Amino acid sequence: MRVGVHINRFNHPRGAAALGPELAAAGAAAEAAGVSWMSVMDHYFQMEFNGGAESDMLEAYTTLGFLAAHTSTVQLGTLVTGVTYRHPGLLAKIATTLDVLSGGRATLGIGAAWYGREHEGLGVPFPPLAERFERLEETLRICLQMWDPEADGPFEGKHYRLAETLCVPAPVSTPRPRIMIGGGGEKKTLRLVAQYGDACNLFASTPEEVAHKLDVLRGHCDAVGREYADIHKTLTHSGDPRGEAELDAFTRELEGYAKLGIETVILGPRVDEPAEWIEQRVAPVVGRLAELG
Repeated sequence: MRVGVHINRFNHPRGAAALGPELAAAGAAAEAAGVSWMSVMDHYFQMEFNGGAESDMLEAYTTLGFLAAHTSTVQLGTLVTGVTYRHPGLLAKIATTLDVLSGGRATLGIGAAWYGREHEGLGVPFPPLAERFERLEETLRICLQMWDPEADGPFEGKHYRLAETLCVPAPVSTPRPRIMIGGGGEKKTLRLVAQYGDACNLFASTPEEVAHKLDVLRGHCDAVGREYADIHKTLTHSGDPRGEAELDAFTRELEGYAKLGIETVILGPRVDEPAEWIEQRVAPVVGRLAELG
């Protein structure tokens, strides 16, 4: 089992000017610890559980570009981009640019969007949930078309129409950037994972619940003729083990998820100085979880 880090707070005690050096230090600490994934939230307002809209928040893809310049091995992505935030043709171009400049380390993390306050606050249209899922599916199709060198041409959908799907330069990932679809919705989200995704991202609720979600995903894979084993299974976990006893308990808990086939656990600290947190809390976890297989 591999370990990822999800950075979700930007309230540095020394202010905004310290955020760049802190993120650079976090990238260095992650790679020194053997972390395989780094992500940020794709939001414009901070979450209520992290201090609310008045708290600091950075734009996701600018932040990932900065991290790309200060790292060399970790995979980079959002957890996850709301489909409403950017026109899909532009989103594909943004993700491609990250992939090219990072040397093929970009993952497109994407979901149906949900944070109504930032949409209303910033004047971003926020259609009903059913329409957002329609737009999500069209966005996935557009990205795949733009990343297919043989498929340049128009796209005609219900919500999006593109006269051309040019994407030059093409991604350097082989054969293209991976697509991670976030969420555990059984009727729509996991069906989209089976049909279009390279990775899923579930929440660490209980092993029983995650096992059920994976069974649902397997069923969707069977329905669309997809190999279930080809989908990378990831889990977001809020654990923050401190000391040997907590680390032992955390390892035992994650063992249950590893047995289900979860391949990467992504840890999200609610801390303002993630570099130190990665050095002290994440580094001891990486070796433990690698032994789980």
